[in-house]
This record gives sequence, C-alpha cells and structure tokens, in this order.
Amino acid sequence: MSVPKVTSYTACVTTVLLAVMFSVAVEGQLSSPGRQRQVRDLLYVTANGTTYVAPHHLGVGILVFDVANDFKFVKRIPTWDVPVSQKPELVVGIGASVTTGLLYVTVPSRIAAFDLTTDKKVWEQTYDGQCCEMIAVSPDGETLYLNSFYKSHMYAVDAKTGALKTKVEYSPSFTGKRIERAHNINWSPDGSRVFMSGSGPNDNFITIADPKTHSMVRAIGPFGESVRQFTINGTATKLFANTVGLCGFDVADVIIGEILGRVECPGDWKAKIAANPNFRLGHGAPSHGIAMSADEKEIWVADGVNSSLHVFDATVTPPRFVTSVKTRVQPYHLGFSLDDRYVFSASGDVIDAKTKKVVAGLKDEYGRDVYSEKFIQATFGEGGKMLRANQRFSKGQVGVSTN
Repeated sequence: MSVPKVTSYTACVTTVLLAVMFSVAVEGQLSSPGRQRQVRDLLYVTANGTTYVAPHHLGVGILVFDVANDFKFVKRIPTWDVPVSQKPELVVGIGASVTTGLLYVTVPSRIAAFDLTTDKKVWEQTYDGQCCEMIAVSPDGETLYLNSFYKSHMYAVDAKTGALKTKVEYSPSFTGKRIERAHNINWSPDGSRVFMSGSGPNDNFITIADPKTHSMVRAIGPFGESVRQFTINGTATKLFANTVGLCGFDVADVIIGEILGRVECPGDWKAKIAANPNFRLGHGAPSHGIAMSADEKEIWVADGVNSSLHVFDATVTPPRFVTSVKTRVQPYHLGFSLDDRYVFSASGDVIDAKTKKVVAGLKDEYGRDVYSEKFIQATFGEGGKMLRANQRFSKGQVGVSTN
C-alpha cells in the first residue's frame, strides 16, 4: 500500500522543516516577516572622519556594518543636513553609552546624540562656541568628558541629556604650563581617573583628572615630544603613547609619573622620512594609532610611513616586536573588537587578531572604500537594547572589576 510511504515521506519533510526552523531560531533569526535578529553586532563608522588620507569624501552620516555577516554594509544613519555648496564638518569624536543607549558624534561646532534603537537624533548641544573634540564616556555610562576644540579646557556633560555639568580647565599647576590644544582623552577602566593630552607643539605631558571633583590632580611626563594617541592597561598603572617624530610608542609609569622607555617600529621608517622631506605624515606623526588588547597580551601600533600595523608582545618588558600587517592605505587609528577577535583600522581593513590576516575591507553602499578614524562597535539584544559597546581607544581590561 502507498499510504505508509506517503506518511513516512510527510513525516520526513516535517522533521526537516522543524530542524531548519529550529536552526534559524538558534541563530537568532525570527521567522515573522519584517522582524530583525534578536542579537545584532554592528560596527559604526562616521563618514568624513579624517582629512589626511583619501578616500575620505564619503558624504555625511554614520555608516553601519554587520560584524557577523562579513562586515557587509547595512545602512547610513543621517546626522546633519549639509547644503550642496558646502563641505561637511569634519567628525572629530565618537562614543557610546550602554546606560543611555545613545551614540555620540562630535564636530568642531557641536555634539549630537543618536538613539540606536530608532537611529534618530535625540539631542544636540554646543558649549560657549568652543565645542567639541574627542569624547570619553565614563564606565558607568552616565558622564561624558568632551575636549574643547583646540582650547585649554574640557566639558563634563550629562550623557543622557547633554546638559553641561561643569567646565574643567587644564591647570598648569603640575606641569608649569597650560595645555595648548586639548585633544585625546581616555577614561580609566575603573572610572576613577581621566587621562588627557593636547596636540600643540609644546603639549608633552599627559594630565590626569579626578572625575569626582572635576579637577586636575596629576601629570605624566615630560615626554620627548608632543603626545598623540595613547592607551593604558586595566589597572591604569602603565601608559603607552605615540609621540611626534616617533614610529612606535613611549612607555610611562602612571604611579611615579615618569617615562620608562621607548619602543620603535621595525624597518626603514626613519630613512624614508629623511629621503623625502615632503612626506606627508597624518597628524604630524609617523605613528598615530595605538591599541592594547583586553587581555593585555598585545599592543598594536599604526605605521603611517609604511602603511602597516605593527604587533608587539606586551607580556614582556619592553614589549617585543612580533609581526606586521600591511594596510590598503596609511592607517592613523586602530582598535580591537569587543571580543578581541578583530582589529579595526582607519584604513578600512579588518584584521583577524589571531592570524594577523586581513579578512575584510569596509565599503559603503556605493562600493567605495571606507576610510575613517572614528568608529565603535556595539551589540544589541531583543528589542534593540544595547548590551555592550566599546570606546574609541582600546585599552587593557586585566584587573578591572566586573561589578
């Protein structure tokens, strides 16, 4: 009889369909039309996020890429309307707060906050006409520290509303001079200190502020030259900083406030600069980009002379060179993914941190290579709630309390 065969075939098909449906559910895909995945892992990259390396004319907005889907372009979030006859303002800072669910973007004249559930701008602020520059988000997600645009002060701001809490001056008490051009800023993982540097020709100190009192309390230095980007370990006892004129980084002891030594990039970077006096160095430095892995095993450094990223073993003193990774153009910023699996470069390259191989190259909706120094990663749960977000400067997390 044919009935048992039909019944058996139907049961088989039913079993396969149920298995497929279960597999899709496990992957987080909801079967209802129009529903998104319960968990999303996204990389946010601002258009017009640099002026140093082409291609940087990518219009206006925040470009979004799907980390779990080979970094495919997802969408462009509108930021500001710009008349056709005008150039958009350079994006100078980016940050995110899990507490507020907001993404923050700064240009020299203002800061705006975007709700990443709706992609809508929820507030916009400026402060006495001198805002804004780099952003640092407190570990509890409630406070933003914003550097003024190349002035000698910064702003403490409510992360939810943008309301100004206070204005913090870069006191000359610890260095004998005031910071000329407020620039890079980095919050310690435990939230007890904020590290800040300037980018003026004489800004060769890093100043430390107490966020409880919103006042400067200490300084590190002097460094040999003006400081550029820097990172710290999880206990905020060691600091690693790029400086003008150096491909590599200086190592500083935060406790005693002194420079311990210098680590240089491998290769012929000095000879190349000497042979070409007109060689253009982004941000005025051979290295403008440094990142420490969360497990503190590696330090990665940008090399703008050779269009490379250099990897150093941070488990030994001084850190030891391991290998190099070529990038498609000069890299002037880099950072680790939330899980340390990838390293993102301003060049648009995505590198597998374990194999040290380039695994993706970011492209916008028109297929253009993306280059931007302003990017962060965020993960979202059911209902679009932000679960995790990193900040612009990757730093160590060993010894950081999870409470």
